[in-house]
Amino acid sequence: MTNGTIRLPGADGQLRTYTPRTAPLVVSAGTPLTSRTVFSAAHVVADPFADVSPDSPAAVDWDATLAFRRHLWSHGLGVAEAMDTAQRGMGLDWAGAAELIRRSAAEAKSVGGLIACGVGTDQLTGPASLPDIRKAYEEQLALVEESGAQAILMASRALAAAARGPEDYLEVYGHLLRQAAEPVVLHWLGPMFDPALDGYWGSSDLDAATETFLAVIAAHPDKVDGIKVSLLDAQREIDIRRRLPQGVRCYTGDDFNYPELIAGDDKGFSHALLGIFDPLGPLAAQAVRVLDTGDVKGFRELLDPTVELSRHLFQTPTRFYKTGVVFLAWLAGHQSHFTMVGGLQSARSLPHFARAYELADDLGLFPDPALAQARMKNLLSLYGVAQ
Repeated sequence: MTNGTIRLPGADGQLRTYTPRTAPLVVSAGTPLTSRTVFSAAHVVADPFADVSPDSPAAVDWDATLAFRRHLWSHGLGVAEAMDTAQRGMGLDWAGAAELIRRSAAEAKSVGGLIACGVGTDQLTGPASLPDIRKAYEEQLALVEESGAQAILMASRALAAAARGPEDYLEVYGHLLRQAAEPVVLHWLGPMFDPALDGYWGSSDLDAATETFLAVIAAHPDKVDGIKVSLLDAQREIDIRRRLPQGVRCYTGDDFNYPELIAGDDKGFSHALLGIFDPLGPLAAQAVRVLDTGDVKGFRELLDPTVELSRHLFQTPTRFYKTGVVFLAWLAGHQSHFTMVGGLQSARSLPHFARAYELADDLGLFPDPALAQARMKNLLSLYGVAQ
């Protein structure tokens, strides 16, 4: 094979020849975004030299983790910290998340970066009562507020297990919103991202769950900055968006349909809080800057071609999308290794990685295409693929 090509395995088990790009996509400087508020949910970088097992507390490379956040801020993006993209509840426990929040919030202050942090109940390790759940939420909310970051009230596995119906969600969320110092973001994470959240808001019927979700917001509109909907259902997000009280924003969490949701229509649009904007950061920011000028067509021309990559990374089982996100960060040179907390680098197949590499390279996402190609070849060689 020539130096300019690479052999990649397909889903059919056959090798094919791919010719990578020789130059990355060129993006403009990271000037502030004006027409949309855009958060990237950011991954954590594991410490590859830590002698840990998948069951051990996460060993984090703090320098590389914070450097990646500075990369996102440099492009004008906000950072959504300690969310599921950071393997919250899939390798990163509450102790690790708390340290991540403290460090990232301090870093945000030092560079003037926008940051919002996840508040959950993951310090609870077994069955919990509603008072236990409220207390756990309160502990995490206090830490985030003390850090100076905005709070994102995440869906709680403990609450999903303990709640007897919609009234328990109304009670718990009402209690938290009444005591929140500043308006928060409410996060509805669907079971495709976390099966333990099935039936959230008191029903597996999404229409009924939506009514409870909207009732929480309607009762406390002054305490809700916005909502993040991660159901991979564009029409449902649009329907919810149109029913929000004045001043409450919708942050799309739909990694399948984000270009059309951010672009919006004559009745409104979504802001963004997306895991796919971790690997897409510079390109996504460039697209929103085009949108800032009123050029919807130009925005879609930049962002629409990224959807195939996003749908690939978020394919079933969707919760393992983090593996592809970290894989692309390694190929892009944001970290020196492909290791994840909890050993999650094993959660996707070699053909999946090969297709992710091909799609990302075609978009020009790698600042150094030669480095990405060399690292991809190293991975392939570990799997026995000769070049």
